[in-house]
Amino acid sequence: MADKNNFKTLISTLTIVLLAFSYAAKSESQHSQLIHRFQQYLQINTAQPTPNYMPAVDFILLQAKSIGLDVQVLEYVKSKPVILLTWQGKAKSLPSILLNSHTDVVPAEKEKWVHEPFSAHKDSNGDIYARGSQDMKCVGLQYLEALRNLKDKGFVPLRTIHVSFVPDEEILGRDGAQMFVGSKDFDSLNVGVVLDEGLASPDENYRVFYGERSAPWWLVVKAVGAPGHGSKLYDNSAMENLLKSVEIIMRFRAAQFDLVKAGLACEEEVISVNPVFLKAGTPTPTGFVMNLQPSEAEAGFDIRLSLGANAESLEKRIAEEWAPASRNMTFQFKEKEPIKNKLGVPLVTVANHSNPWWTLLEAAILKVGGKLHKPEIFPAATDARFVRRRGIAAFGFSPMANTPILLHDHNEFLNEAEYLKGVGVYEAIIESYASYMEAVEDRDTLSEL
Repeated sequence: MADKNNFKTLISTLTIVLLAFSYAAKSESQHSQLIHRFQQYLQINTAQPTPNYMPAVDFILLQAKSIGLDVQVLEYVKSKPVILLTWQGKAKSLPSILLNSHTDVVPAEKEKWVHEPFSAHKDSNGDIYARGSQDMKCVGLQYLEALRNLKDKGFVPLRTIHVSFVPDEEILGRDGAQMFVGSKDFDSLNVGVVLDEGLASPDENYRVFYGERSAPWWLVVKAVGAPGHGSKLYDNSAMENLLKSVEIIMRFRAAQFDLVKAGLACEEEVISVNPVFLKAGTPTPTGFVMNLQPSEAEAGFDIRLSLGANAESLEKRIAEEWAPASRNMTFQFKEKEPIKNKLGVPLVTVANHSNPWWTLLEAAILKVGGKLHKPEIFPAATDARFVRRRGIAAFGFSPMANTPILLHDHNEFLNEAEYLKGVGVYEAIIESYASYMEAVEDRDTLSEL
């Protein structure tokens, strides 16, 4: 009898071991498929200024079809498609959830990368090198993989879930998110909360953003003066006047940066000013004319204002100190967006427990073992600003912990383990958001349930 019992125990143990191996093999296969799909998306070259959007559209639609999502392709501007995917919820009258990402990426200087920037090469550490691996093709695919997992386990959303893939975010989103958010198509979605991109975190804590500094103030200062021989010494040449202005501007930049270095302010709490181009001289096929002082010289600057900055004061400084007419200087803004709404209120989303969307987001991340920094202001601009201008809650979040911040940098990469972990994080957030039922008294809503 003992031998019989021992035999049954052995069989039971072997069965459990075999099931465990089978599950592990299946899980490993699924993970390989997820990573393969991520690499496929990264290999599509959608770099500005000539992004190839249609292969990306085809790829995303293929994924949507395999998951079972409703599909729309909207084109407010020719050849700049907005992809809208939908999973209808039971209570269609409740505000919906929108998961947004952009399909374009910035250019890459491939000769300065260790791996070709659109190869999606995975090294022995599991690091996947590609332009867009952090900014932000990872997020778009993680949304879809999270929805695939929720579908597979039989989840039925209460709220409708939308996923948008928009073009041209890297060139300010004028023909992408701005057109979409201002459309009747967007109005019909009845959006209650939006998730958009965030940043990687070098430590174990995820970062969530509830607002951002101003979208770019792209300033160009121009100096003019009489041309002269390269050997001649004279006052008020174009180059002399421009360099005086650059020196003054860089002193302002240094003063702002010193506050960050000293720990007296975070990056998002200061005004950043960074030179992005210098333009002067008379070009030749092999360089520049070296014995001619030019009659014009220009410099360009990317400026981002903190939420508390005084925009009028900065404009006065530009006119009187940075580009004064007395030094034959002029200036213009190539781009200039407000950081506040028409009532002068900063464009932010409440990120405390008075906002149920924040509470749900925080709880979902903690539930799956994630850790959080305190909510932050994003240092640059994202498409989330367009929905915040409409008074809609929006959080910037990219689940990348223990990852160097490499957006727009050479050798941008994301580790496969962090990518897979992020899918699970989004799965928890989406499930929580889509199940949220605030106090509802409307009879039509109740009848839907």
